Amino acid sequence: MTKLEPSATANGGAADDPSKIWHKTACVLCSCNCGVEVRLDGRDITRVKGNKAHVGSKGYTCEKALRINHYQNGVDRLSSPLRRRADGSYEQVDWDTAISEVAARLREVADAHGGDKILYYGGGGQGNHLGGAYGAATRRALGITRRSNALAQEKTGEAWVDGRMVGTHTSPDFHHTEVGLFLGKNPWHSHGIPEARRTLKALSSDPDRALIVIDPRRTETADLADHFLQVIPGTDAFCIAALTAVIVQDGHVADRWIAANTVGSEPVLAALAEVPVADYAARCGVDEAELRACATRIGQAESFAILEDLGIEMAPNSTLVSYLQKLLWALTGNFAKAGGVNTHSSLVPLFSYRASGKEPRDPVTDSVVISGLMQCNEIAESVLTDHPDRLRAMFIESANPVHSLADSPAFREAMRALDFSVVIDVAFTETAREADYVLPASSQYEKVETTFFTLEFPENVLYVRPPLLQPLEGTLPEPEIHSRLIRALGVYDDTEIEPLRAAAREGRGAFATAFAEAGAAKPELAGVGAAVMYEALGPVLPAGMAGAAPLWFSAQQCAMRNADAVRAAGIQGDDESLGDALFDAMLAGDDGLIFTRHEYGDAWSLVRTPDLKIHLDIPDLLEELGELSAKPSTYATDDYPFILAAGERRSFTANTLVRDPAWRKKDPDGSLRMNPVDASELGIGDGSRVRVVTRAGAAETVVETTDTLQRRHITLPNGMGLDYPGDDNEAKATGVSPNELTTADWRDHIAGTPWHKHVPARVEPIPA
Repeated sequence: MTKLEPSATANGGAADDPSKIWHKTACVLCSCNCGVEVRLDGRDITRVKGNKAHVGSKGYTCEKALRINHYQNGVDRLSSPLRRRADGSYEQVDWDTAISEVAARLREVADAHGGDKILYYGGGGQGNHLGGAYGAATRRALGITRRSNALAQEKTGEAWVDGRMVGTHTSPDFHHTEVGLFLGKNPWHSHGIPEARRTLKALSSDPDRALIVIDPRRTETADLADHFLQVIPGTDAFCIAALTAVIVQDGHVADRWIAANTVGSEPVLAALAEVPVADYAARCGVDEAELRACATRIGQAESFAILEDLGIEMAPNSTLVSYLQKLLWALTGNFAKAGGVNTHSSLVPLFSYRASGKEPRDPVTDSVVISGLMQCNEIAESVLTDHPDRLRAMFIESANPVHSLADSPAFREAMRALDFSVVIDVAFTETAREADYVLPASSQYEKVETTFFTLEFPENVLYVRPPLLQPLEGTLPEPEIHSRLIRALGVYDDTEIEPLRAAAREGRGAFATAFAEAGAAKPELAGVGAAVMYEALGPVLPAGMAGAAPLWFSAQQCAMRNADAVRAAGIQGDDESLGDALFDAMLAGDDGLIFTRHEYGDAWSLVRTPDLKIHLDIPDLLEELGELSAKPSTYATDDYPFILAAGERRSFTANTLVRDPAWRKKDPDGSLRMNPVDASELGIGDGSRVRVVTRAGAAETVVETTDTLQRRHITLPNGMGLDYPGDDNEAKATGVSPNELTTADWRDHIAGTPWHKHVPARVEPIPA
């Protein structure tokens, strides 16, 4: 029997027909992880609908969730470990052979060069973050200290700013805000906030509220906006600097609030007082009167919330823009209030923040390492060098950096130059094809999983979802893969695990004592605690939930940090039992769980600066603001007159989890979008074939004209260019892989985030 009963809820006639049972789970295709219910026919997901009882999404879902079977049952799924032969081809090997050889090869690199010469990349996709906990255990077993993941090409600049200003992550409250601003973000398609389209419609339709959008493209979100500032591509810094400057220059600063709750306001106010608003409005192509109207609306509002995304995080001046947008809410006093910007609890933090600003440096490139994450654009460079600290091996898990990081050819070359590489994934990805070993993971619907994208305030939601199906034959869930690797590395054996298993059978209290004593006696066991808990505590958990064992420890920590908020969420227990009660509620929460409930004023208690105040002055960025007028408005040239956004989010693009092109109902070829006037000047139109040329390379595609784009602005969608077996079983790529057109040196000077949204390009018609 493939179905696991704990996830099922029966309704009408289901007792006689298993295909009519609705099973509760979540969509895994974006960070929201909306709760859904699905029907199964054997191993196929045949129907999907939103789960109205889910405490986070409340029945909301989008078109992506309706097609998750393309992920679950893709024909390119792996079902056996693979080992590369000398000629570059692959052969299947059994799991025991794969585990022993992978462990030996990793140990060989660590012993010869040090564990710090191995890079761990990934550790969880959009919905499988538990794998990251187990990956951390393997890292510690090998002494791996260098790691990275997708956050390092998107969010580290903002994290760098958040760390200095508040010492932790901040989250906007669009559900209750009077004025909401989306900066380089189109939540109609990219979501990023709960119930995105419902929230946008509510904000747009209420005459007492206002929606502001800053974007170079007239997006679906912009069409709903009360104010749309359509900036010239790459000029976001000029726009947001002018907007924030108007707040200062026109007297909208919350002076008393600033004096009571912040430090370092004097140099910030002085710098913004000097910003030439009219000049910057002209530089970014926005009407000055409209820009001032937006600033006035923000300054006079009872509440204001703002959210940035990849549109500015992957474009020029990205870290500066992150700073300026945070000054916008801070200077208007929109913190720790309904409809403002707040800190929040977390079960497992996604970032570690350094309010001191003293981040370590990479030993090869000397670049800042933000939140422990190596800059993605420097990974290939750190392999293809003679530096004594160069990377010698990679351990890549639930990620496809050959496709998703800048300069795909360089990353492929780097993987081939390594002493050793191993990939854990569900499919034979572009990255897997460069690895020495590929270990097939069970899908996100074949194991217990959760996400640590717990970013909401005042109520924060977590969903630990049970497996829908047994693992595909030949695959293993990450907890099993990592625990086997750790055993093969000699960190522990049954003589150390059996006493802990016995203690777990006695009860959680006995296990906690035994676990603490074992870790004190042998610190290596504490370092690989996730695997130890999986092997010892996992067997006494409900069926299918053993992989959630490390969440027991996370629940204890969360209960200690946020005891009052956990109790306010309805979890009851004294100081000693509260963590266990929270853990039990997590495992039992078919519809998700509100695990903390705060009052808005509690946001101050979650600030992590030494004095619990907001620190406004970041000298490096104020200096950059002062030099902004000398920077170019665009990096287009005569040879490359267009600006390409390499990776636009569209209605039928998601991420590389869904590789089957059949899931797309629109834009199946991933067309190049461009302004119709530009197309006319080139003598082309809809359906014409063109060659897109950048400094990195060239690619052929078809054209779609649209007046949502400005002149000289072109876009290609994300999630395209993935090889997938066709009807003849030959792998073919649909659309353009954007990172065949990008270079690793095109990046932010602080965080190293790539400028994927601002790639100079030219378009060449291809004769019919």
